[in-house]
Amino acid sequence: MKIENVLVTGGGGFLGKVIVRKLIQKKLNVTSFSRHWYPELAEMGSVQIQGDLCRKSDVVTAFQGMDTIFHVAAKPGIWGRYQGYYSVNVTGTQNVIDACFVNRVARLIHTSSPSVIFNESDMENLDESIPYPATYLAPYPETKALAEKLVVGAAKKGLLSIILRPHLIWGPEDNHLVPGIISRAKRLKQIGPGDDLVDTIYVDNAADAHIMAAQKLVTDPFLSGNIYFISQDEPISKWKMANAFLDAAGLPPLKGHLSARTAYLAGGIFEFIYKTFGIKKDPPMTRFAAKELATSHWFDISRAKRDLGYAPAISTKEGLRRLKEWLAAEGESYYGL
Repeated sequence: MKIENVLVTGGGGFLGKVIVRKLIQKKLNVTSFSRHWYPELAEMGSVQIQGDLCRKSDVVTAFQGMDTIFHVAAKPGIWGRYQGYYSVNVTGTQNVIDACFVNRVARLIHTSSPSVIFNESDMENLDESIPYPATYLAPYPETKALAEKLVVGAAKKGLLSIILRPHLIWGPEDNHLVPGIISRAKRLKQIGPGDDLVDTIYVDNAADAHIMAAQKLVTDPFLSGNIYFISQDEPISKWKMANAFLDAAGLPPLKGHLSARTAYLAGGIFEFIYKTFGIKKDPPMTRFAAKELATSHWFDISRAKRDLGYAPAISTKEGLRRLKEWLAAEGESYYGL
């Protein structure tokens, strides 16, 4: 990899930390830009800059002297004030783009999500030509879609950029998907059909795809502006995967079933209550979550295979073995197992 000075926004996060580790293994000069300082990044040998994505001056200063930016930081979730998502996911991305132009950064790899094109129905074997929906049920996919459009616009203005859409990232140190399932193990129920399929991606594979994208922009700059789905290339029942996570944690499989209609109605009721009373924590169900949990969403990754040379190096079986091993060693300190 010819790039020397690289920066990862959100380098202390789940995916960001793995990208930092892999870049350091390639003997690159790696900087993490996050709100907090992380001892594990210091142990890896990464420079750390603390700052706020929403403050342009912080971003411009951090990007000085950089060749490539991996913009991984975002505000995820299914609930919360729209402005909170907008300020991080949209304004933050615009600040990243502006800082790239000010500092003449050569390349930008932007982490997005397939949820940006979720139209509340089954999405099976679709490619990157699928359009954005007219409306969204949650602020996260809507603001991530706006961020994508900003990056595509920046590519048209000369910033070499690639957008990646990893779906349901999981693995050791996961701070979202796996702990969410484990913490709800006793009350989580199957929603909708049991045979609908989804894509997932092991965190190391997602990190590899980001680095491949950066490498390709060096040799094939004409790829700039492209969007790519990335996954395990092995669609699986979401409920089978959830039970695999529970098994890795030494917990029994899910019990019970809820119809898609009941879950959607419950989500609407919870949203009304939580908005009315200003409850900030996530509700047990939302309309967006109900729709996602009751539908298939898996995608054709042929474009990433062809253009980036991407293929998942770690199989789902091997990833689950690694997750189980890590949970046995660290699950208590991370998740209270």
